[in-house]
Amino acid sequence: MTEYGRGPGSEPWHPEDPLYGDQGWEGGRQAAHGQGQYDSQQQPYAQDPYAQQQPQQGYPQDPYTQQQDPYAHQQDPYAQQHPQQGYPQDPYAQQPQQPQQPQYNGGWDTGQHAAMPYEPQPQPPYGNAPGGYGEQADYYGTAEAYPPPQPPGRREQAPEPQQHQQPQRQNPDWDPDEPQEETHPFFTGADEPDEGRDSRNPRDSRDGDDYDDEPREPRRGKGKKKSRSGCACLVVSLILVGGLGGATYFGYTYYKSQFGEAPDFAGSGSGEVEVEIPEGALGAEIANILKKAGVVKSADAFISAQNGNPKGKSIQAGVYLLKKEMSADNAVNLMLDRKSQNPFIVPEGRTSREIYALIDTRIGAKEGSTAKVAETKGESFDLPEWAPDDPDIKDPLEGFLYPAAYPVSKGAKPEDVLKKMVARANKEYEKVDLEATAEKLGLKGPWQLITVASLVQAEGKHKEDFDKVSRVVYNRLKPDNTETYGLLDFDSTVNYVRKESTLDIGAVDDLRKLDDPYNTYHVKGLPAGPINNPGAEALNSAAKPAPGPWYYFVSISEDKTVFAVTNEEHERNRQKYEDQKAGE
Repeated sequence: MTEYGRGPGSEPWHPEDPLYGDQGWEGGRQAAHGQGQYDSQQQPYAQDPYAQQQPQQGYPQDPYTQQQDPYAHQQDPYAQQHPQQGYPQDPYAQQPQQPQQPQYNGGWDTGQHAAMPYEPQPQPPYGNAPGGYGEQADYYGTAEAYPPPQPPGRREQAPEPQQHQQPQRQNPDWDPDEPQEETHPFFTGADEPDEGRDSRNPRDSRDGDDYDDEPREPRRGKGKKKSRSGCACLVVSLILVGGLGGATYFGYTYYKSQFGEAPDFAGSGSGEVEVEIPEGALGAEIANILKKAGVVKSADAFISAQNGNPKGKSIQAGVYLLKKEMSADNAVNLMLDRKSQNPFIVPEGRTSREIYALIDTRIGAKEGSTAKVAETKGESFDLPEWAPDDPDIKDPLEGFLYPAAYPVSKGAKPEDVLKKMVARANKEYEKVDLEATAEKLGLKGPWQLITVASLVQAEGKHKEDFDKVSRVVYNRLKPDNTETYGLLDFDSTVNYVRKESTLDIGAVDDLRKLDDPYNTYHVKGLPAGPINNPGAEALNSAAKPAPGPWYYFVSISEDKTVFAVTNEEHERNRQKYEDQKAGE
């Protein structure tokens, strides 16, 4: 039986026997230095640095010459990384090892072969002894052979082996002069790697395919994928551009608003526009109204012009006739001119019927529109609690359409105008303690005080006579009055009932037959309600009548009224007035 490591006919190997001589494997790894390249003569050259690290020693003849070296056919791992072609067979494979190497004299030429790094190769420890199972391997005569030794001047440093390094694949079709094609999915539109899959590792494959050493062509994505990538880039670009543009715009706007001049028109404008400034409006509110109406270009320009004008703060509520696209300075100057003001003026002493007609004309509404609104919605216009709900009252708004100038523009709604007037009346009536004053004067409440004021407004010819006219009213209301016996006998009440305005009302006997709660020739005391809308002066005179015994008065001229205590005196004054009028 042949044992492992022995040739045929050899004795069995004993554990104590040396496998490769005294030096074992380490001695067998000593390189054969100093051997020539093509002949059997030794070539002297300098000591190899590997020989200095591992000094050569002589090996005695192994008695087991027929034993085959188990590493004889082992291939060096570096031979696959650096294959070399064209080296001749090693002439020293059959020669015995020399115990000592001579020095190199520098005269040896290695030829045209490129210098390659190498390490000392193990030599069989048995010299020329053939292997146990065949001939010994020639390390220099094959394509996988080591390169021959090189002179020290042409040697290259052996590369350090890298651990766990994948062999570099070389693409035979690669041309370094041609531009490389982009293969990243961002540029090619290729399918993105699946979730949970590392796209950078070619071995990471969901379907378990083996790694392909050949370069893989990039997979072209579908048109939808590529389009989506392009759209994403476009959207991002648009967002960036839009954000930059928006930041620039707002920055410029902020700079202009804080440090630049306010935008403004030039010149006095053109056309005509009616602008209403409400009660209590200040500079900023006025400026915004003018800007909205197209009068000025910016609110800041008007505010600056108003502050720069000494009289700019005196602009009040009202309606102004202005022009479009005016400079702010011209707008301020025109509003300070009374000619530009176009308020809706309600004269003192006008009846509600007359005021309704004025409103229709002002707002451009159909005739009777405002009267209809007052009739259907009059009681909902915030009248005071002391306003009576009496069916004898002809118009609940009579006495509450306060005479004043109102900002009413064309196209306004009738109810809006009426509400403004009622609100103004409430405000003015609050200035006078109506309830306390009415009680002091012996009246039943504020409603009767306003009624007295309407009588003073209607009967008084001149305002300086209002106090005396008021006294006449209160004197006639006295129950012990022996002149009129509690009757007021005012022609104005008859005209109110008849909806007329005339001095020739007819005979007294006929007037007393007119049965109406407003006819003071028929009923004693005050009429059912006010007969007009009195102003502030008439109201003050009604609250503070002048002291005097008068019961009668007559206007003998446009600027003179004569008062009398008795009826006889009154008749004389009347006759004198008629004679004077006839003589004219």
